[in-house]
Amino acid sequence: MNRPDLQQMIQDVQTLIEIESPSSDLAAVNRVQDVVEGWMRELGAQVVRLPGDVRRFILGEQARPVLILMHADTVWPHGTLGTMPVRIENERLYGPGSYDMKGGIVSALHALRALKGEGWPLGGIEVLLTADEEIGSLHSRDAIEASARQARCVLVVEPPVADTHALKTGRKGVGMYRVTVQGVAAHAGNKPEEGASALTEAARLILEAQALARPEAGTTVSVGRFEGGGAVNVIPAHAEFDADLRVSTLEEAERLGQGFGALQALDPRARVTLSHGMNRPPFERTAGTAALYAQAQRHAHALGFEVGEAFVGGGSDGNFTAPLCPTLDGLGAPGDGAHAAHEHIRLDRWPDHAALLTALIRDPGVN
Repeated sequence: MNRPDLQQMIQDVQTLIEIESPSSDLAAVNRVQDVVEGWMRELGAQVVRLPGDVRRFILGEQARPVLILMHADTVWPHGTLGTMPVRIENERLYGPGSYDMKGGIVSALHALRALKGEGWPLGGIEVLLTADEEIGSLHSRDAIEASARQARCVLVVEPPVADTHALKTGRKGVGMYRVTVQGVAAHAGNKPEEGASALTEAARLILEAQALARPEAGTTVSVGRFEGGGAVNVIPAHAEFDADLRVSTLEEAERLGQGFGALQALDPRARVTLSHGMNRPPFERTAGTAALYAQAQRHAHALGFEVGEAFVGGGSDGNFTAPLCPTLDGLGAPGDGAHAAHEHIRLDRWPDHAALLTALIRDPGVN
């Protein structure tokens, strides 16, 4: 199989990187989607705009299509290009959003360009381009799950594991709980006994929440934000904290839900309320995912390189599809530095991974 044109890939990804698209600016994200929509129309795709700012691209006759997932938003704020301009050094292309995941979008584009001349595979191809993956996919989740229920398999063009050829056959589920404590204010010097300290209750509850972790089972609980109180001479009436949760199984997600739901104040005058919850279910390695990975191994070997697999702690839109349909993640651009100043694509490895994606779309090895 011929490798894609690396120079054209570089040109295409530079076009996307130089349209800064932080999740907080939907108009900016839409500008990236507009460019990709133009490329997809050139391939003859039918374009459907779905609720939640999802662009759906349809190629070929749809009968349990191969579904490709990608997102146009990044974590980088406007102005980042001023300090992190697109540049190439030592076979690496640097730039904000290059590795996560504008390189993955370009990988998919070039895979589809390669397939166009052959005719679309039986069952067709569906591509979803979303706008809010980096902030939890709250608006796009319904569209993603609806498409996954009808798909033959799902290929996610998030990047491989950093600086490796490893694909992702599992991910932890991700959640966040906000615990709010409402106490009773009182003068700290004159009548402290009339107060119920929200800060004291919250501090104790932080320890209770973090004690729910089971690292040996892959379950972590990390409180990353804690605030409350006001004037130093007042018994504080308000406090809250946010806890990040990561779980490897649905059973652990349910246990954490029960554990957080049971958090209570010791002082009966204080009230504890809970908000948010699990955002992404665990992506567990199913037989379908194992079959997709085995096929990826065969295709990569035929292309002259080897891929591995990994279970990772971060979430993706593949977490939503894995319980519904065989899903393989990490099929985007190889490199390193997601969400970091050294974010980059490995140009020496990128054409191989794009060729692998082409082969998997053509023949995913699952029915």
